[in-house]
Amino acid sequence: MKHIIVFGAGLSSSYLIKYLLSNAKKENWQISIIDANLELAQKKVGKSQFAKAIAIDINNKEEREKLIQTADLVISLLPPTLHILVAKDCIKSAKNLITASYVSEEMKSLDKAAQKAGILLLNEIGLDPGIDHLSAMQMIHHIQKDGGEITSFKSYCGGLVAPEYDDNPWNYKFTWNPRNVILAGQATATYLENKQVKFIPPNRIFNQTVDVMVPELGKFESYANRDSLGYISPYGIDSAHTVLRGTLRRKNYCQNWNYLVNLGLTDDTYKIANSENMTYRDLMAAFLSGANQQNLEIQLSRFMNKAQTSKEFQRIKWLGLLNDEKIGISNASPAQILQHLLTQKWKLKKGELDMIVMKHEITYKKDKKNFKANSSLIVKGDDEVYTAMAKTVGLPMAIAAKLILQGKIVDKGVRIPLSPMYYEPILKELAKFDIKFIEH
Repeated sequence: MKHIIVFGAGLSSSYLIKYLLSNAKKENWQISIIDANLELAQKKVGKSQFAKAIAIDINNKEEREKLIQTADLVISLLPPTLHILVAKDCIKSAKNLITASYVSEEMKSLDKAAQKAGILLLNEIGLDPGIDHLSAMQMIHHIQKDGGEITSFKSYCGGLVAPEYDDNPWNYKFTWNPRNVILAGQATATYLENKQVKFIPPNRIFNQTVDVMVPELGKFESYANRDSLGYISPYGIDSAHTVLRGTLRRKNYCQNWNYLVNLGLTDDTYKIANSENMTYRDLMAAFLSGANQQNLEIQLSRFMNKAQTSKEFQRIKWLGLLNDEKIGISNASPAQILQHLLTQKWKLKKGELDMIVMKHEITYKKDKKNFKANSSLIVKGDDEVYTAMAKTVGLPMAIAAKLILQGKIVDKGVRIPLSPMYYEPILKELAKFDIKFIEH
């Protein structure tokens, strides 16, 4: 019997665990779901005879190592900064590891040690990064094998609320870790445009957007991801003049989010004393020069350069930032306060569905002629637990786990899923779950 350890039972784990449990009998697996919150892990295990829930402190080295020694494969859904702890234990015990996170420099430095241990540390096998790699590489390799030369590659992805439940003026609800949404855009974005390296500093990330048309859904806007340049060589598209990866949002979201950024409400670098006794109105007045309880709306209108009757002003007001309600969390950073508020305002309610949208736009030359190849993906969730986000993040990881344990993926070292060994079987199985691209 093969033993699979899953670290983390949070929002993105539901589909992954469901897949592992449904395949456990056939594949002869025993699964351990590990989380600091035992009740949360137990809910994911349910009544399955093939799984057990365990609570540990992930920073407890002795407990962590002891568990990993019993595994045949480890899946980490922990915060990205904690993957490295698990990865080092996996190398020490010669166990394969899967994560959905970007490869950090520290993870990259473990490549030789992982190869020496004869194990695979597979990263970026979720949604974005993950399914974007699989689908892009399938398209790129097909074009190149047919004699085409890539001249431009653009890829966009967004986790959004399904249109039928899009009922707030921001056209957005949380479908994954809210903290990541709050802290998005706080690093300089780099990309390639007409053979020139371009930089977008954090203060312009949400100003410098592009429109993206998605079949069946219409127009979106996209802001640039941190690093588009790092995928040029791995993707084998050195011939490309333009390379850009971006995040999708509904129109007008970015402009309004930029007001929150410029106000300072996404800053996570310091704490506000006595924040629990402040009201949101107090907070806003503190961030606006010359503002007080009486003239707050006037000063905010001047700051935004928008009338109080404008849609932009009303979106800020709708969040509750001008209300006299107490914040209620102590010693919090502005970003933590904003997250606390938005978690209430942007919550996916019972019965509501989320939606994943992805699009690749590729131009290429063949026989001295120019061609375009577009591919798009739309996935809706089943409910507020088995979300589209959980589905598209968890299933690629779960399928990869199965393929590794079956001996069909034989890579060693620190890797991301770019070869046919990954994309052919994983995309084929994802299609059975209605995760399939439409090419046009």
